[in-house]
Amino acid sequence: METLKSMWLFFQDQVLGMKWLNALMGNLLSLFGLDVTGRIGGSVQFFIYDVLKITVLLCVLIFIISYIQSYFPPERSKKIMSRFHGVWANIMAALLGTVTPFCSCSSIPLFIGFTSAGLPLGVTFSFLISSPMVDLGSLVLLMSIFGAKVAIVYVVVGLIIAVIGGTLIEKLHMENYVEDFIRSANSIDIEAPDLTRKERIIYAKEQVVSTFKKVLPYILIGVGIGAIIHNWIPESWIEMILGSNNPFGVVLATLLGVPMYADIFGTIPVAEALLYKGAQLGTVLSFMMAVTTLSLPSIIMLRKAVKPKLLITFIFICTIGIIIIGYLFNIFQYLLL
Repeated sequence: METLKSMWLFFQDQVLGMKWLNALMGNLLSLFGLDVTGRIGGSVQFFIYDVLKITVLLCVLIFIISYIQSYFPPERSKKIMSRFHGVWANIMAALLGTVTPFCSCSSIPLFIGFTSAGLPLGVTFSFLISSPMVDLGSLVLLMSIFGAKVAIVYVVVGLIIAVIGGTLIEKLHMENYVEDFIRSANSIDIEAPDLTRKERIIYAKEQVVSTFKKVLPYILIGVGIGAIIHNWIPESWIEMILGSNNPFGVVLATLLGVPMYADIFGTIPVAEALLYKGAQLGTVLSFMMAVTTLSLPSIIMLRKAVKPKLLITFIFICTIGIIIIGYLFNIFQYLLL
């Protein structure tokens, strides 16, 4: 048992967390005369290490996920979801969301396609919530920073929010609040051709290049903000605003996350730095969920597909769910870390 535990810790720290890379960057920067224990040197080390670590993990993960995703084109995903009914349909839609695009804006075209194809509204909203918030990539990246327990619980509660949110929207019977051009769209079934293994590999490589180009600016910005928080902002400030002494920290973090736009890969470095500085776990995760699920650009895009009442309902359900999850994580933080 101890051997398995040691092997897992090695895998988590050295393979996923790449702590060897952090030590290597520190040694190299020291050779160039930079004091990595100081603010400037520490910021440079944090920035280079996190960018390289996330880049390597991201490219590997995008390749694997895209290869899996090649088996689930929109037509096939629609057929799979149409076989399920009730809450099982919401669960299946949420699970399918884990192998689809990495940000909310790229999920919305698929949501529109599923809705116009006649799938139940609640089912498509379960997909819309799950897709940006939870994916296989977030599981591995979260595991590399926060550990397996936090990563798994985050994914599970993200799926729960997606299922509950979609189910509530279904129960409210808000189909009339989808824009007319989507409801009246004619669905055309186009049978997706079966790809060869070589074609799937080519597709996965193309997705690596395409997705990495899109998310690289957010990674650089996220890691840059994380480096500033990590080395320049006093712990007392973070603890005062997002620590246990502020009972409204979760609400504040959620509201701060909504106007921002990034994907899970850009928010994790910020979350890592905030947690290191004394922010509570649930507060940090609420911020991440708000940024990835309720970003302002995605809300603007979604408004083109649904009417204001449905849009407000969606935002309200997600916001309340994220806040509740944040407080629950704070309560059980010491069991997870």
